[in-house]
Amino acid sequence: MPLFLERDLKRKGSQEGLKGYFNKSANTILKENYESFSNTKTYDVFLSHSFLDAEVILGLKLALEEKNLTVYVDWIDDKQLNRDKVNARTANQLRNRMNNCKSLFFATSDNSSNSKWMPWELGYFDGLKNKVAIIPITKSISYNDTFSGQEYLGLYDYVIEQYGSLYIRYLNGTTEPFRDWIKE
Repeated sequence: MPLFLERDLKRKGSQEGLKGYFNKSANTILKENYESFSNTKTYDVFLSHSFLDAEVILGLKLALEEKNLTVYVDWIDDKQLNRDKVNARTANQLRNRMNNCKSLFFATSDNSSNSKWMPWELGYFDGLKNKVAIIPITKSISYNDTFSGQEYLGLYDYVIEQYGSLYIRYLNGTTEPFRDWIKE
């Protein structure tokens, strides 16, 4: 199946367990974050998403990591950030993280259109590195790999899974392996 199915990602996320990410005390989270924090850590993918899709996004992160990608997800890697309010501190931290990422995957879902941060992340990263791809999360099985989302998302190539690997589907219909795309 070329696109990413929500129920499969949700299953993967719940199997791994949001419990590992949310059932910790605030002190434990701050201590872990302090000990693992690095301004120089690099990632293959900055995963732009709606926090309302946390279980699905955890599953997507795990699926991408199974393909040997390093994936940044803000509420996992920077638990101390305040996602409820748009503020300069959070924006600066996200900019720093995006500077250390090779690409941005914009995870579309029913919730993504309501996100305050996703359009900002998309625009910033597109201007910064021009390595943005949409990663469609669908509710039903599709036997083709076409995607249409919000109008402005049609300006971007998108991610598909093919033969067990990730590919970028260009707007002209051609594909390229993710690892080749990221090197350009």
